[in-house]
Amino acid sequence: MVRLAATGMSNRDIGAHLFLSPRTVGYHLYNAYPKLGVASRGDLPHLNLQAD
Repeated sequence: MVRLAATGMSNRDIGAHLFLSPRTVGYHLYNAYPKLGVASRGDLPHLNLQAD
């Protein structure tokens, strides 16, 4: 989900892609930001988000 947000997709687009509501996407992104050490969606492209 964070990788999709880093590419510039909106919560609505991510939700449609993953069959989730945009509010659910926003909730999970909001909880992921502190764990990733970022303050906003604009900081996400600067992270190295490689798949394991």
